[in-house]
Amino acid sequence: MDNSPAPPLRWRAELARQDWKAFTAAWLGYGMDGFDFVLITLVLTEIGKDFHLSTVRAATLVSAAFVSRWFGGLALGALGDRLGRRPAMVLSIALYAVGSVLCGFAWGYWSLFAFRMVVGLGMAGEYSASATYIIESWPRRIRNTASGMLLSGYPLGSVLAAKTYAWVVPHTSWRVLFWIGIVPVILAIYLRRRLPEATDWKAAREAGTPQVSATARLFAGHCKAWNLPVCAIAAVALLVVLRGESPTVTLLLVALITACFVAMSVQFARRLWPVVVALMVTVFCAFMYSWPLQSLLPTYLKTDLHYDPAQVSDALLYAGFGYAAGSVLVGYLGDRFGTRRAYVGMLIVSLAFAYPVFALGEGHTVWLWVLLFLLVGTSSGASGILPKYVSDHYPIEIRAAALGFSYNVGALGGAAAPVLGAKLAEPLSLGTSIMVLSLGITVIVVLLVGFDVPARVQRMAGARQQEALATVPPTSEKV
Repeated sequence: MDNSPAPPLRWRAELARQDWKAFTAAWLGYGMDGFDFVLITLVLTEIGKDFHLSTVRAATLVSAAFVSRWFGGLALGALGDRLGRRPAMVLSIALYAVGSVLCGFAWGYWSLFAFRMVVGLGMAGEYSASATYIIESWPRRIRNTASGMLLSGYPLGSVLAAKTYAWVVPHTSWRVLFWIGIVPVILAIYLRRRLPEATDWKAAREAGTPQVSATARLFAGHCKAWNLPVCAIAAVALLVVLRGESPTVTLLLVALITACFVAMSVQFARRLWPVVVALMVTVFCAFMYSWPLQSLLPTYLKTDLHYDPAQVSDALLYAGFGYAAGSVLVGYLGDRFGTRRAYVGMLIVSLAFAYPVFALGEGHTVWLWVLLFLLVGTSSGASGILPKYVSDHYPIEIRAAALGFSYNVGALGGAAAPVLGAKLAEPLSLGTSIMVLSLGITVIVVLLVGFDVPARVQRMAGARQQEALATVPPTSEKV
């Protein structure tokens, strides 16, 4: 885990033409990922009207993609560790493109929910495969910059989705928006087919580093009889939680889901399971502070501030550019001052903007644009180096699977965020609900990352294991 600061960089001089080609293909995939994934947030009100859904019920359609992400992150990440980062990237982008097109053919709530789960499978694989590919392909001294620049594609894809929404939906249907998502994906797949394999992964294979299959550890031999039911239980429990049960039932189900994920972490990560679980918690909180804003902002603008589609598109344009600019900035700062310092510093700055955004009310359009640019740039933008922070904790032989699993289990915070935000909006207002979640959870992430809790947990677990082994008396073998 190298968080040491680097001197000022002339990073472009360190990149070859092939590095830029690899980055462009991965960045395009992230951009289309952002385009396809956020479409649902833009048309929640239209879908709710067509399918006769409440705001809370409609918000679960945002959460649906997160229900399947944990499995997609593990399975496609394991494919990336076993066969290479490139084939995993191509498969993942094809998955979420197909899922997006199917969303346009949905005939009701549950069909749309299922198609959103397909999008989630592909998005999870895209995240782990592309992030590890770029981080392992670029020179080590500028890998925070690589991470930040890569993730800037996601919000710019969201901006494109917002502008497309303003052009398409008022004149046709929300379904057309999902069908359009297939077009640019074809280009990204074409580019990726021509890429070389990631440098670090290829070097590890040539050096004879033992290959680790996370899926084999979980689903081969006698493990299959245990882990297939565990996966099924976790998936069903997640679906029931999203239906909105009583607080007691919800807490019991959350405990069951947590136990399932911890059990799988112990089996596939083995001695590294404490850091995997700690990173899950960290990423969960990161999604909990950012996704109430990302998923419910269009609904807030349309319902509380009475914005029309063009005004919503303009507001999301500024928010998306802020997100992209923040991702690039935090990447440079990460290479200059260290990953954790840059991440924590950006989050602390974001606390200054959360209250003003939702205190403005109607009639302050320009100020809202400016504040959204600053808030989203410093809060969501800080996550530009989250892939680098998480991947630093894992060895290369399980990096893609461990990153995919821990990140996408943690991404269930994104499933909980819109539903929790909508529920809190019932006694409060929607704006107040988003602000409270953003402020409170950001402070928790600052503490987790600032004190590098995942690494501390792993060191403590390792020390206790060594102590336990030291106290075991030697035994004589009996023949």
